[in-house]
Amino acid sequence: MGSEAAAPGMVDLGVLACRLDEGIARRAAIGLLVLATDQTMEYEFRHLVRQDGVALYHSRLWNDAAITPATLRSMRERIAPATELILPGCRLDVVAFGCTSASMELGEEEIFRQIRKARPEVACTTPVTAAFAAFEALGARRIGVLTPYSAEVNAGVRAYLTRRGASVAAFATFDRQDDLEAARIAPDSIAAGIRQLAESTPLDAVFVSCTSLRLTGIVADVEARIGIPVTSSDHALAWHCLRLAGVTDTVPGAGRLFTR
Repeated sequence: MGSEAAAPGMVDLGVLACRLDEGIARRAAIGLLVLATDQTMEYEFRHLVRQDGVALYHSRLWNDAAITPATLRSMRERIAPATELILPGCRLDVVAFGCTSASMELGEEEIFRQIRKARPEVACTTPVTAAFAAFEALGARRIGVLTPYSAEVNAGVRAYLTRRGASVAAFATFDRQDDLEAARIAPDSIAAGIRQLAESTPLDAVFVSCTSLRLTGIVADVEARIGIPVTSSDHALAWHCLRLAGVTDTVPGAGRLFTR
């Protein structure tokens, strides 16, 4: 019986035996750093990271809704504290930083350094890291790039991608400097932008840069229409998180990348 007296008419069974299993992250535990203004990333990941035994844990990182080189650089010191909030003391297999343009502005290695202040041995990725892993998996070199960014941010994006070895053969932007507006760019506008890039010059793949842009729901249809692979910041990042964690499951209807 329990240590306290039972109320009249109540049966107190006391302490019961229980079995501890491996939990919901028996295959992989993925940590995701999501920007405070991001409305899209978690939605996209829910459609892609749905494998049994794989768990996704989020932390929000404060950012300015205005997307400029200065506001992107200001995120640096917030990365480690946000990482510390994800399951302290518990295993994480991967930590992903969820901002494409900040990853390019700060550099991937600096992002990794900040994450590893909190998680010294963890595998790390960013949207641009994942994009290059996706290009390699897809055998893609001539890339079309679609962004929502301003001209100033786009210049840094083009320079970074080129410096890392991508041949940026076509580029287009929606020129939305407010992240809250970028999240509202309709998928049909994104699909139209991808098609225009693909029609402008021969490409191996199209990359939709920005975690605020929605691709997952249209990727299979767009690929079928243009005949080449398409990926995005969220799409590539989800795939790379899974692969870094050793999860190689395919995801039906999620585009060519998720068959790799």
